[in-house]
Amino acid sequence: MPRDAAAPAPRSGRRGGVIVSDLIELLRLAGPVVLSRLGIMVMGLTDAIVVGHFSAKQLGFHAMAWAPTSVFVTMTVGLLVGVQVMASRALGAGKPQGAGAVLRRGLVYALGLGLAGAALLVLLGPPLLHRAGLDKALADGATAPLIVFSLSLPLYAVSVALSFWLEGLSRPGSVTIAMWIANLINLAVNLLLVPGTFGLPALGAVGAAWSTFVARAAFTAMLVVIIVRMKDAKALGVFDKPAPDRPSEIEQRRVGYGAGLSNFFEVSAFAGMSLVAGWLGGLSVAAWAVVLNVVAVIFMVPLGLSTATAVQVGRAHGARDPAAMSRAGWIAFAVTAAFALLVSLLLWPLRGLVAQAYTSDPAALALIGPALALSCLFLIPDAVQVVCAQALRARGEVWIPTVTHMISYALIMGPLAWWLALPMKLGVDGIVWSVIVTSFLAAGLLLGRYRMLDVRDKG
Repeated sequence: MPRDAAAPAPRSGRRGGVIVSDLIELLRLAGPVVLSRLGIMVMGLTDAIVVGHFSAKQLGFHAMAWAPTSVFVTMTVGLLVGVQVMASRALGAGKPQGAGAVLRRGLVYALGLGLAGAALLVLLGPPLLHRAGLDKALADGATAPLIVFSLSLPLYAVSVALSFWLEGLSRPGSVTIAMWIANLINLAVNLLLVPGTFGLPALGAVGAAWSTFVARAAFTAMLVVIIVRMKDAKALGVFDKPAPDRPSEIEQRRVGYGAGLSNFFEVSAFAGMSLVAGWLGGLSVAAWAVVLNVVAVIFMVPLGLSTATAVQVGRAHGARDPAAMSRAGWIAFAVTAAFALLVSLLLWPLRGLVAQAYTSDPAALALIGPALALSCLFLIPDAVQVVCAQALRARGEVWIPTVTHMISYALIMGPLAWWLALPMKLGVDGIVWSVIVTSFLAAGLLLGRYRMLDVRDKG
């Protein structure tokens, strides 16, 4: 008889120790990733603040130029998730050289995505701006920064592949450091080019776009240097040309297809919420924008947890350890829910102060306060669903999260938001209620699927 079976108490103790060990590993991985994702947000916020202080008109140009590129940015992140997942699987399977093959395949794929996105935006972006019903001056002003933003997309895509690979190897710290150095570079170039410091011409929105280009180039270069100088780079197969492996190539891209479509559905759905708010009026747009901004900052923590969870689950998947896959997932879901609950309990009483940080307009505050209060109801399910979706992808379930997001966000949230906000006359609160409903639906479906996999693997 196995010793574990004869001594249930020690086995129970070891199980508790494994849970604590997994929890510590989750938090160790998630911390740097959260800081890295916050760095991405800060970079965009820096551009907006510097341009906004220079000229409100130029800020409008910057915002309109950024809008179409954000779709490509979000899709690229999703399509390259396979780099992260497959790198962690390679380590879990005890095949470190396979991680190098994942990186090289990912870089070729990323460069192709970036070049394709840049070409499409440069060729089609300006005509679309001028045919979207915008004021001609706004479309003209957004054209040049749009082209510059587009030129940096190949650099961005390559940097995503590099950073995802390092995160998949459980080495997110170097990515975080590089990201914040890139933020400092972005700020410095912004202060030089946007207002025209030291006799340079004031470039406004175009200057901010060039700042993004320079920062992305610097970030990419730093990640290349970090990887090349890794002590175990050779052992990981970084410098080796990978042998042809068509099944692995297909699987790496397949994971990304699902994540890319999921991101597209979510981004498009929330863009639609802004359109519904626009039908309600200018103050409603402002109120909804504040809710989105606050939630986006909070969301960086679940996003970091989702990356750490994917690494842990992917490693267990590579090691063919169903118990470890299940345990890593449920620990992450519990931590995520606990974090979101804590934030909700803090935001609820502080919603007035948070709203006042954005505006002093009494009419706007009257809309923002209740909307922020309601948003506390969807923080938990929304946070859990993004972590669960990544855990499922790392476990080999690519299309279930995508279909779930399509049903929840693309098919239900938009029409529900319109019905509650306009015919039911709930205004911005109606939009928030639609997010609450769809977040609970998505979380319920994804958690249910995760539990089904647990039962299947045990059987």
